[in-house]
Amino acid sequence: MSDQKVDSERRSLILATTAAGGVAVAAAAVPFVASLAPSERAKAAGAPVEADISQLKAGEKMVVKWRGKPVWILRRTKEMLESLAALKDSLADPDSEKPQQPEYATNPQRARPNPNPETSADGGDYLVVIGICTHLGCSPSDKPAEGNWQGGFLCPCHGSQFDLAGRVFKQQPAPTNLEVPPYKFLSATRILIGDDSGSSGEA
Repeated sequence: MSDQKVDSERRSLILATTAAGGVAVAAAAVPFVASLAPSERAKAAGAPVEADISQLKAGEKMVVKWRGKPVWILRRTKEMLESLAALKDSLADPDSEKPQQPEYATNPQRARPNPNPETSADGGDYLVVIGICTHLGCSPSDKPAEGNWQGGFLCPCHGSQFDLAGRVFKQQPAPTNLEVPPYKFLSATRILIGDDSGSSGEA
């Protein structure tokens, strides 16, 4: 056998071995890269969740899950926001003094300013609350405005009522307002729920 034929076979063997090794490395890398993404267990434990609010019109609500709980994002109209001030005397904790929210959500809207406000002069048109009644853990439903009722939420289990800022009315089974999770605006159209680090109270 000539030296030239041996060299050719050797090169072919080396190329085949290298190709097989490259495929094996790539196959091993796929599950490794996938392992870097948050697992379902990590998400359930509280990994932040990003919500796209670009399609949410004034008066509409969307629901996302964080830590296995429903989080409501309600884009309130100007009329909804204006109705909040008149309810103060009817609410159990109108100034949000009990710890159901971060410091930046202790204002009457219980919200941080929207970086691109459209429905109010000072923003705060987006309500972000955990949609679980603080009484026994049922999920309230929307209760549209009707008659003297300005709109808000009603718990179907024991009748607790909440206004459009998630504040509970007096003499209700629920002892406290709906909880506001930590959150921040990543932009005018995206909200990060579960993490407000690195952000000021002014968004």
